Amino acid sequence: MSAVRETLDALGLVDHHCHGTVTADLDRAAFESLITEGDAWPGVSPFDSPVGVAVRRHCAPLLDLPRHAPVEEYLARRSELGWHEVRRRFLRGSRTDVLCVDTGFAPDRLTTPPELAEAAGGSAYEVVRLEGVAESVQATGVEPDAYADAFRAAALDAVRRPGVVAVKSVAAYRTGLDLDPARPSDTEVTRAARGWFARGGRLGDPVLVRHLLWTAVDLGLPLQLHTGFGDNDIRLHRADPAHLTDWLHLTAGTIPVLLLHCWPYQRQAAYLAAVFEQVYLDVGLTLHYVGPARAGAVLAEALEITPFRKLLYSSDAYGVAEFFHLGALAFRHGLAGLLQERVDADELSLPDALRIARWAGRDNALRVYRLPGDRPEGD
Repeated sequence: MSAVRETLDALGLVDHHCHGTVTADLDRAAFESLITEGDAWPGVSPFDSPVGVAVRRHCAPLLDLPRHAPVEEYLARRSELGWHEVRRRFLRGSRTDVLCVDTGFAPDRLTTPPELAEAAGGSAYEVVRLEGVAESVQATGVEPDAYADAFRAAALDAVRRPGVVAVKSVAAYRTGLDLDPARPSDTEVTRAARGWFARGGRLGDPVLVRHLLWTAVDLGLPLQLHTGFGDNDIRLHRADPAHLTDWLHLTAGTIPVLLLHCWPYQRQAAYLAAVFEQVYLDVGLTLHYVGPARAGAVLAEALEITPFRKLLYSSDAYGVAEFFHLGALAFRHGLAGLLQERVDADELSLPDALRIARWAGRDNALRVYRLPGDRPEGD
């Protein structure tokens, strides 16, 4: 095993963006629905995909099964152990010390940040999803001309909760990222709120989404933004982070902006990280879907021009605990192979490679989120 791989394998990761896991045992249909971003299709199983194969290859041994165990054996063993033990095994197996948990999407009962921390044997913090805050404000019956102030107050209350370290927006889902970059006026916000309240439904007005993003700037915490890959509710061409360029010019010198997932736009995200001081990125979610076999290729594109202090690790695990393990495994395997290849080609010294591995897996996140605990290397 290479020195870089040994270092990454021993490193307690900081997963800067993830979700809870379901708190119930899962039958085949329920499990399959959680290992795909698509819908269920008759006669087509998500197990017959790169992520499904990766689950059977890399997760089965943690359930005391042979690699490539058949689907029915895998699911039967999962049920035999029970969801609580399955969660513990995969969280501990990921060797993740710190988790930053987005609590804003929970169509099912999910584990809380403290419950995830207990399962991982580490610590966990909360990421507040601002669209949920806005929709809670709208549900109170506030008048349109009071919405802007009410949303700011509610967002401020939310980020003051103990353990909150960041906020997040899913603007890429609601409107796309190709928005007017300017801060909207109070008059524009009131007019847009009036229309939203009359229509009902979730927040999807471009003016109100712009107001949400600028409110995030005012809050002063790191802002996570979904970009790229997601379920079929997204319009992928409008989730290209390059659409944020003008807004990033306007917000320079304010808050850290964390571009999540990014695939297939990891090169655009890398460009933004290279030219804007406040921009960081990860390729989470993507890695467990491409699996360890292709993780290095995605990371190689993300790191073509990205400054080494700008890449973070995330799993974006949701629903099934397997994704914590797969995300961490793919990240360690892919980054170790990439860095070792550069060391072997004498394009990178071994000390530099080990430092980059620690920065990406742990220290960059500790720094940008100002997390307590171990001080990042170099501080």
